[in-house]
Amino acid sequence: MTIQPVPTGKTARRLEWQFLPVHIRRLVEQRCGSPVVEADSQTGGFTPGFASVLTCEDGSRHFVKAASVKAQRMFAESYREEARKLAALPAGVPAPRLLWRHETDWVVLGIEYVAARLPHRPWQDADLDATLDALETVADRLTPPPAALELDSFAEEFGELVGHWDHVRAALPDLPHLADAAALAAGFAEVTEGSTLVHTDVRDDNVLVDESGRAWLCDWNWPVLGAAWLDTLFALIGPCGDGHDVDEVLARRRLTRDVPDEHVDTVLALLAGYFFRQRDLPVPPTSPWLRAHQSWQGEVVWSWLCRRRGWV
Repeated sequence: MTIQPVPTGKTARRLEWQFLPVHIRRLVEQRCGSPVVEADSQTGGFTPGFASVLTCEDGSRHFVKAASVKAQRMFAESYREEARKLAALPAGVPAPRLLWRHETDWVVLGIEYVAARLPHRPWQDADLDATLDALETVADRLTPPPAALELDSFAEEFGELVGHWDHVRAALPDLPHLADAAALAAGFAEVTEGSTLVHTDVRDDNVLVDESGRAWLCDWNWPVLGAAWLDTLFALIGPCGDGHDVDEVLARRRLTRDVPDEHVDTVLALLAGYFFRQRDLPVPPTSPWLRAHQSWQGEVVWSWLCRRRGWV
C-alpha cells in the first residue's frame, strides 16, 4: 500500500451556494420548483466549479453544477461539454441523467440526484466490484456509442502523452528502465484502438455507490473511442495504491482477462510518463491537491509497471 497524500473527498475548492449570483440562484430554484433550504457542496475532485446537492423546501433533492463563462471559462466549457455528452447517453448506462441545462453568462446543469456515497477509501472489494460491473455495462451499452457523441479516438486525444517521456528524461535522467518505458509508451495507439466509449476519468471521486450497492459513473466530460478494457485499467490505479492485488483483478474480469500483458504494460507506461510530467507543473491556486494526487498516481503506476515487467 502507498499512503495517499491527499484528503479523500476534500480536495476541491468550490463555489458555495450563497456566493452564486442572485439571478442564478433564482433560476435554479425555479427549475427545482421550490426554494433551496440547504446546499451540500461536493468537495471531491479537483475543479472549483459549483457542484452541490440542494435540498428544497418541499423536501426534494437536486444535484446542480454551475460555472461562470467569464470568470471560470475553462470549467464552464467543461460543464457545457458534459451536458452534451450526458444528453446523448442511451438508457441503461449507469450515469445520472441530465434533467435540464442553462447557458448564458453561466453554464448551469441540473443532474439527477442519486442517493449514494463515494466508494470507501482505502478501496473495499464490494465497491471495487460494483465499479467494475458498471464499466462492463458501459462497454456493453456503448459499443459502439451513439454517433451524436462525436468522439475522437483515444490515440487522437492522448497522442501528446508519448512526448511526456522527454520531460521525464530531463527531470529523472537516472530513472531505471526509462528508455524501456518510453519505448513501450510509444506503441500505445495500436493497443488502445477500439469501438467502445471510454470514460477516461474513473476514480473514486467520480463514482457513486447507491443503497443497493450499485455503482454510478459521474463526470462524463471527456470520453473517447477506444478499447473496451481501458477504463477497467484506469479504475484500478487507486485500488493498486491502496494495496489490492490488481493483477489478480485483471485476470478475472471479463473486459481484461484476455488482454495481452504487453498491451496493459504499454498503457501503464503511457500513464506513468503523463503523471511524472504533470506533477512537476505549477500547482493551480484553485486546486491545491492536484499535483500531489498526480504524483501519487505516478508512483503507483510506475511501481505497478515495474512489478509486472520484473524491473528492479
